[in-house]
Amino acid sequence: MKFRSLLLTGLFFSFIASANEFYQFTYQGKDPIFETPLKANEYRNPILAGFYPDPSIIRVDGDYYLVNSSFSYSPGVPIFHSKDLVNWKSLGHILVSPKQLPLEQQSTSRGIYAPTIRYHKGVFYLITTLVDVRGNFIVTAKDPAGPWSDPILLPEIGGIDPDLFFDEDGKVYIAHNEAPVGEPLYNGHRAIWLWEFDLKTQKVVKDSGRVIVNGGADIAKKPIWIEGPHIYKINGWYYLSCAEGGTADQHSQVIFRSKSLNEPFIPYEGNPILTQRNLDANRKNPIANTGHADFVQTKEGEWWAVFLGVRPYEKNLFNTGRETFLLPVKWKDGWPIILEKGHAIPHQLTAPKIQQHTASTDMMTGNFVWTDSFEKSMIGHEWLKLRMSATEFASIKNGSLFLQAKDARMDSLEQPAFLGRRQQHAYFDASTEMSIPEDNSSAGLVAFQNENHHYYFGVKTLNRQSTLFIEQAKGAAPQAIYQAPLEEGLTKITLEIKVNAGKISFFYQNKQGQTQTALKEADAKILSTEVAGGFIGTTIGVHARQETPSTD
Repeated sequence: MKFRSLLLTGLFFSFIASANEFYQFTYQGKDPIFETPLKANEYRNPILAGFYPDPSIIRVDGDYYLVNSSFSYSPGVPIFHSKDLVNWKSLGHILVSPKQLPLEQQSTSRGIYAPTIRYHKGVFYLITTLVDVRGNFIVTAKDPAGPWSDPILLPEIGGIDPDLFFDEDGKVYIAHNEAPVGEPLYNGHRAIWLWEFDLKTQKVVKDSGRVIVNGGADIAKKPIWIEGPHIYKINGWYYLSCAEGGTADQHSQVIFRSKSLNEPFIPYEGNPILTQRNLDANRKNPIANTGHADFVQTKEGEWWAVFLGVRPYEKNLFNTGRETFLLPVKWKDGWPIILEKGHAIPHQLTAPKIQQHTASTDMMTGNFVWTDSFEKSMIGHEWLKLRMSATEFASIKNGSLFLQAKDARMDSLEQPAFLGRRQQHAYFDASTEMSIPEDNSSAGLVAFQNENHHYYFGVKTLNRQSTLFIEQAKGAAPQAIYQAPLEEGLTKITLEIKVNAGKISFFYQNKQGQTQTALKEADAKILSTEVAGGFIGTTIGVHARQETPSTD
């Protein structure tokens, strides 16, 4: 734990005098759907609001652990703990060092895809994919809070979305998504492969790989993007659960089973066992794009599924990314059903019948106010960086956050001096109080979707003159859409962003503490996954940048 503390605090780095100082940051969620109070025995969906996709879950005795994809953000792979499946407490992150997570020059939607967490004989295992860099690998730990091991590489395993299955006979298997044997029959034609893994040598058993699902539940219908496999053994049956249909509005979950891993997996006649694709897209408060599920059984005997979904505010527009949801699993003729066809996923429903409850939980769903006054020595686990670097740019000292301005811009593939937290609501306010940047630097707030879709609202100081500005990246390089000279005599300033679904507004406080409008109702739809592309959600945070005086 000592190494991770050093990595996250930045206390051992000395910054030059031009480091930009932030005194506090506040985020307030205001979604109307969250205003309905819960009954005593209810929980709220999503259980993890914001950019928490591809959930995987395990139970160890009375403790539940859940992980998500992190793509090109660091630290990588958030891990949560719960006693009741509903309320969750962050344990931090699993991949915290450059050796574990080399992310140089990775665009935002690359990086870590679809981790699976499993537990076997006192050891926690995480298997995942670092696309474009390393492929599939495993890390292990005795304590889920870390430290986790260096990567165990799996060069034989191609594709993405690996799963680790420990069979009762002591054998271990890896299932994953990859191209089919031979040429694909159509665009999106993929297969699920199965390999044996030798736990003692930490090697894949040579020539053990074979296809166990070709195409999907019914290849005659040309299903696309079969992925996210998880294998379970329940009541003598091997069950294989997979996502199918892509990550957009056709997303679904399908199920197969077999009496032996050496026999074919038979698809359920009633597939899919979860989807929202046949519902009215104009329904009120929709939850859509659902799939990529993982199952868990409680000590009390109930079965539950965690899965990803989205909450569009208009058509298929959502800025919050793919979130983690929870639903009970019902069994029908030996098959697990997450949701009957034609049923909409509820935002509130009866909680699991679990005796214990999670203490000291984090604010992961519902409306809340979150403020970081930077009073702790460590940078909080809510904050994320883009990519991974051995050079630190952030530190906390005497109740302030200091960001060392870097030359890297938000549209580059270098690591910018940016700390962001997930946008967890369609309607929210975010603000920061900060010092006026020193000469040849800028600092302020960023609403970031990807390199080519973001806003930077800040103060720039050049030749000892400070300017308030807004930059917008709308599918191309950032352009200034607002700028005004800052009134003289200010030594610090409060900046605020307000987002109402597809609209974003920018405010600041003058010397008298009065709120002034910089720009109202700019286009926030450019921060949606539908417009920006990729697989992530928006993050909101603070940024500092080196500035070069114009030679004109």
